[in-house]
Amino acid sequence: MQDQKLFKWRHFQSEIILLCIRWYLRYAPSYRDLEEIMLERGFSVDHTTIYRWVQHSAPELEKRARPYLKAYNDSWRVDETYIKIKKAWMYLYRAVDSDGQTLEFLLSPTRDAEAAKRFFCKVLHTSASSAPQTCPIEELVVLLIAPAETTTSTRLTPRVINVDKNAAYPKAIAELKAAEILPNAVELRQVKYRGNLVEQDHRFIKRLTKPGMGFVSLKTAWRTLQGFEIMNMIRKGQVQGVAKGDVKGLVALVATLFGVAVSTQQAESFPPHFVLF
Repeated sequence: MQDQKLFKWRHFQSEIILLCIRWYLRYAPSYRDLEEIMLERGFSVDHTTIYRWVQHSAPELEKRARPYLKAYNDSWRVDETYIKIKKAWMYLYRAVDSDGQTLEFLLSPTRDAEAAKRFFCKVLHTSASSAPQTCPIEELVVLLIAPAETTTSTRLTPRVINVDKNAAYPKAIAELKAAEILPNAVELRQVKYRGNLVEQDHRFIKRLTKPGMGFVSLKTAWRTLQGFEIMNMIRKGQVQGVAKGDVKGLVALVATLFGVAVSTQQAESFPPHFVLF
C-alpha cells in the first residue's frame, strides 16, 4: 500500500511528487526549471512547492534506501569539498572505497581534527550496518517489503585510509586509535594521487549544487545533500538489485521504497521483481 502518512494533505498525486523529487535529485534542473517542465505537461506546480517536497522527502529517501546498500571494501579514499551556504563556504566530507562506491558524507562548518573524527565515526557506524555484497533478487524483494531491522549487519573496519596532506587527518586517526575506535593496524596514507577517485566523484555533487547558487541555511543544505548523495549511490549501482545505469530500475526502486504503485505502461518495461504493487 502507498505510504499515506508521507503524502498526506498533498495536493498532487504521489507519482507526480516522486517524479519531481527524483528529477531534481538525479539531474541538474533548478526548481524554476522543474516548474516550467511540469507546466509543459499540464501540471501547474509552483517552484516553492517542489522545494518543500524535496526538503520533506529527500532525507526520507536516504533513510529508506540505506538498509539495502551493498557492503564496501576495506580501502577507503577520504576528501572534502566546498559547499556555499548563506554566502559562506562550508565543508562536505566524503569517502569512497577503491571501487568508487560512496561510503558516507558529512557537512561541517569547520575543517579540523574534530570534524574529521566525527566523519570517521559516522563512516564506521555506516559500515557496521551495510548489507551483504550479494543478494538474490528473491531476498531483495523480501527486504524491501520487510522492516529494515531484518537486514543482515556486517562489521567492516578499513585496512587502509587514503587522505590528502591535510594535517587534521593524522591527528584524528591517532585520537581514534587511542580511543580504540579504530584498530592500530589501520594504515593511514597521505598520498595526493590516491585521492583522485574521490575527487572525481565530487563532480556529480558539485554539478547538482551549482544551479541552486548556494543554500540559504545549513538545515536545507543538509536535507538536499542527503537526497543528492543517495541518488548518486543508486545511480552507481550501490543498491542491491539495481545495476549501474539502470534508469528503469532506479525509477521502480524509488517508487517501491515509498510504497507507490508504478503505472501499467511503466510496469511493462520494469524488471518483474520490482513490480510489487
